[in-house]
Amino acid sequence: MKSSLILIVLCALALAAIAEEPPLPEGLDGQAESSDEPELPEGLDDQPAPDDPAPPDLKPALELPFDLGGFWDTRGGIRTGSDPAQRDLSIAESRLQLKLARDVNRVGFHVTSDFLYDPIPEHHSVDIDTGRGWIDLREANVSLTPASFLDLKLGRQILTWGTGDLLFINDLFPKDWNSFFIGRDQEYLKAPSDAVKASLFFEQANLDIVYTPRFDSDRFIDGSRLSYFNGTLGGTAGRDAIVQADRPHSDELAARLYRNLGGYELALYGYDGYWKSPAGQDPATMRATFPRLGVYGGSVRGKLGRGIGNIEAGWYDSKDDRDGSDPYVRNSEARVLTGYEQEIGPDLTAGLQYYVEHMLDYAEYKKSSAGPPADENHHVVTLRLTKLLMNQNLRLSLFTFFSPSDSDAYLRPAADYKISDNWSVAAGGNFFLGESRRTFFGQFQDNSNVYAAMRYSF
Repeated sequence: MKSSLILIVLCALALAAIAEEPPLPEGLDGQAESSDEPELPEGLDDQPAPDDPAPPDLKPALELPFDLGGFWDTRGGIRTGSDPAQRDLSIAESRLQLKLARDVNRVGFHVTSDFLYDPIPEHHSVDIDTGRGWIDLREANVSLTPASFLDLKLGRQILTWGTGDLLFINDLFPKDWNSFFIGRDQEYLKAPSDAVKASLFFEQANLDIVYTPRFDSDRFIDGSRLSYFNGTLGGTAGRDAIVQADRPHSDELAARLYRNLGGYELALYGYDGYWKSPAGQDPATMRATFPRLGVYGGSVRGKLGRGIGNIEAGWYDSKDDRDGSDPYVRNSEARVLTGYEQEIGPDLTAGLQYYVEHMLDYAEYKKSSAGPPADENHHVVTLRLTKLLMNQNLRLSLFTFFSPSDSDAYLRPAADYKISDNWSVAAGGNFFLGESRRTFFGQFQDNSNVYAAMRYSF
């Protein structure tokens, strides 16, 4: 947190230092100009008296030393069922986002911060790593181009790559699952990273390298906003059993090598760090842990028939449990994702995905498992439908997750209407279904909710 606050101060000082007062338009600099034209008769002289202020339309407009934008967003939502471990309100917040940017030569300064009023949490102390409190610092970085083949971005930033639509294999950057499930705008699924990103451009391929000096975990489900299945308690828990986790104080490294070939984007990925959400437990303290993790994968995306197809795969190397015998650490996995998107009608688009997680060393896992074992293969099918109406000002969408192996599902209907260039409204819901509380979506059944929002952008 200290490093991010220091970066904000440095950015502000740099912006102030490079700001120059804009010159006044000619004729408004207070200097008299000579003229050979005859004076107008008295009463027809429309120039103000020397002591009168300049007419309002001739005053120079206030110019800021940086570009300013953002929005004010207010939204509320309620649970559709009863959850004794949570409040009835799923979301009730007012959020002001300010974006400050300034580019000077080949150096850019960017700060994006949200200021919010949120009465639902019990504690309001600021923690910019978890996004809790009245301020959520989204970006605070400096970008520069020291060479024609190199771009650098240093500081807090939002990072993403991969080919999945709301499904992630090689994107090991932090996610905010609480925001995603309670009805915040979809942009808040991505949580910020405090990192250094280097992008290198060559004729054969391009290379992105992201170094994070201190591990950035997901903003995972811990019971403070959403109830979850607690294996230790053998049932659903929420505010009565907040997950306590021991976060690693170490670094992480991610890389992507990619190029376009014949209209297809090919990419290879690598990651060295930790599971982004808790995937282990310390048996002595019963606190959640983030075991070491390496991920290696690749993807292809490009035109397929009348639409766009993609395939992505990754091997999850759980370094603290490579033989699968430790019941307190998640096993290694192989993950595969395929997808296809096509316009199936006027302003109507459909996207379909199939995703599978295959647990490695499953026999060893079953031997050491203390409770009911998970399936060796976890399947998920997704469908996205998007329809644009009223000159594309109204957007209707439905995104569904269905797991045939877990017999559970998650539905995300949404409607967004653009009233004007500045005003927009939205409404939607998050609905969870499942036969068992032990499955991923099934555990959230009591968290089903509906919400509505209004936003002013500037």
